[in-house]
Amino acid sequence: MRTPRPNRLLKPAQWRVFTCDKRFRVLVAGRRFGKTELALCELLRASFDSRGAVAWYVAPSYRQAKRIAWSRLKNLVRSDSALTISETDLSIQFHGGGSIALRGADNVDSLRGNGLDFVVLDEFASMNPQVWSEVLRPALADRHGRALFIGTPQGHNHLYDRFEFAQNHDDWSAFKFTTLDGGNVPKKELISAASELDPRLYRQEFEASFESTALGRAYYAFNRDIHVRPLSYSPASRLIWSLDFNVNPMCSVIAQRSGDTVNVIDELVIEDANTWMACQQFWRRVQPYRQYGGLPVDIYGDASGHQRRTSGTDTDWNLIRQFFLQLRGEAVAHIKALKSNPGVRDRINIVNSRLLNAAGETRLFIDPRCKELISDLERVCWSTDSLGQPTSDLDKSDRTRTHASDALGYYLAQAFPFTGKIGPQPERLF
Repeated sequence: MRTPRPNRLLKPAQWRVFTCDKRFRVLVAGRRFGKTELALCELLRASFDSRGAVAWYVAPSYRQAKRIAWSRLKNLVRSDSALTISETDLSIQFHGGGSIALRGADNVDSLRGNGLDFVVLDEFASMNPQVWSEVLRPALADRHGRALFIGTPQGHNHLYDRFEFAQNHDDWSAFKFTTLDGGNVPKKELISAASELDPRLYRQEFEASFESTALGRAYYAFNRDIHVRPLSYSPASRLIWSLDFNVNPMCSVIAQRSGDTVNVIDELVIEDANTWMACQQFWRRVQPYRQYGGLPVDIYGDASGHQRRTSGTDTDWNLIRQFFLQLRGEAVAHIKALKSNPGVRDRINIVNSRLLNAAGETRLFIDPRCKELISDLERVCWSTDSLGQPTSDLDKSDRTRTHASDALGYYLAQAFPFTGKIGPQPERLF
């Protein structure tokens, strides 16, 4: 059959990605870079490489896949009669045995049960990341299939995570190009766009920069360039351990306070956990901090733990108390658990005030190892109503989000309460 020649369709930057021989590739690029042209050339090559090869183009939704790629794909193969096109299934079956199909990540069930030789995940930043980890990655396993991730940044979300991962693992490669690098948009047009957009949005859309631009961000004062830096344990300060009692994952943060400044030096994130497991992991994690005598620890967290039971018949806070009673002489633990939690907005306002107050002071810093906490502070947003307006509730559509930041917030709200905002503080139980 007559195949389009990629070297005639692709510009130099696209060609660099196309000729890379890594099994998994991640392309982060500005708008109008030419990502779709590259994706279509990749699909055609994959379907021709071996008899019976199955190649998929997956967009955030089925409708998007059809709108973005279907007409353009058909135009590339229109001169060839050795194929069968299905308009209802958005697929092309080549008489040589290979096939290309367009799919949407919004219908996960339609993606299951297929073995794949190649898949393009276009606009991956707009997909649920579990589509890759739980569905598409397993579909490549038995055929040793390949994958290409494509997208324009949407803050430090899962596209950012995948881009970072690709730079540090064998058989992966990462590429990053601006819109100008693509050679499809003249510089004059970019100058015009720059005059209409705020600097962060322009950098994100046209320079492929990972910016914290999420609408309705709960922790709007967080800036990783300011608040994230390497931290170390100080023997002069007590340890602070603060917990959120979610089960999967169970998250907690380990911090220290120096005057009005709080340093979060570590985090614990445990899948499918209970409170006793969290205590055991905490104690293992803090062993390097033990010097002489008992290690001083102040323990804070979710007040719901007085009623909740993540395991057995005892409450979460009683389990913590029992655990540290076993460590007499090794740990000097003070459980500082309130009877009720502050309001969500009050708690988040307190976290923001520690990140940056009206006087321009920053009094909260986080070690880079606290990846889940950093992700929370960059990604957690307020949920919206049917009109798109923010509500007083957090968006919890991603089960991995909010828990690490909640753990931090419980401590900060108790240690630095807003006078007259949160109201009288309930008595401590211990």
